[in-house]
Amino acid sequence: MKPPYSINSSILSLLTSISEKLGEIKASHLQAPRAELRKANRIKTIQSTLEIEGNTLSIEQVTSVINNKRVLAPQKDILEVKNAIAVYDQLQSFNASSIDSFLKAHALLLKGLVQHPGKFRSAGVGIVKGSKLTHLAPQASMVKSLMKDLFSYLKNDKDPLLIKSCVFHYELEFIHPFQDGNGRMGRLWQSVILKDLSPVFAYLPVETIIKEEQLAYYKILEKSDKSGNSTAFVEFMLEAIEKALADQLNERRSPISALDRINIFKAQVGMDAFSRKDYLEYFKDISAPTASRDLKAAVDQKLLKRNGEKRTMLYYFLK
Repeated sequence: MKPPYSINSSILSLLTSISEKLGEIKASHLQAPRAELRKANRIKTIQSTLEIEGNTLSIEQVTSVINNKRVLAPQKDILEVKNAIAVYDQLQSFNASSIDSFLKAHALLLKGLVQHPGKFRSAGVGIVKGSKLTHLAPQASMVKSLMKDLFSYLKNDKDPLLIKSCVFHYELEFIHPFQDGNGRMGRLWQSVILKDLSPVFAYLPVETIIKEEQLAYYKILEKSDKSGNSTAFVEFMLEAIEKALADQLNERRSPISALDRINIFKAQVGMDAFSRKDYLEYFKDISAPTASRDLKAAVDQKLLKRNGEKRTMLYYFLK
């Protein structure tokens, strides 16, 4: 069954704006950000999504954990960060429409933090703020079928993937399928879904925008609960995505290196063979000698192998 929501003029306007920004990002070769920007964005994502859930580690401390340096902080908080690093490092491997993949991600994210990571809850659960019960989740006996329906909607519905990712995020929070970790799983899985729309979403720190608007994030979840549909939440998340993309576009002022271009092109062609001509057709703003230098440097660094001679030369990515 399709979850309840409507597509209004505001949502249509946001879809148009996001599509335009994705086009600009692709034209600027920013869909696979530079290595240092990917790392910085990943750190922001992990720190933000965990701070929303009460984790105390700062950007600097998360950076230290990633770099295997000692951090003085609660062991639970450090473990949450280590688990999130492991999950986000595997983000590209998760299948957005697979419940098994979804459960595997939860198992990694909550390893050592809950009794049954990677398993749907077997007891009732509610969200309490102060002394007030703000959300009573569906009965545990309904979770498996509700999640099956939600994944079916994600896989089969014809609405734009941007909208479906927002609806999935909201419905996951409503169903609350796990005893713990539902919030971070909702944010993670929206990125998993959207990476199939554009590679930029694998590194886009939308979570940072949500953290900045954390109070509004929770209020809009409550508003959608009361209205019985996720329309307001879809609007909120599309606005967050649009802002994160606008921030990403601001990075285009910085020149990209030869290694950046090679990594960007790898995201485009995967493991398929390609020629220097293919490389030049993709990077229309560089010269033939620059393309040759890029490719030679990648071969020397064992990122590429080459076969053939001169005009028949073909290149293949090694890893």
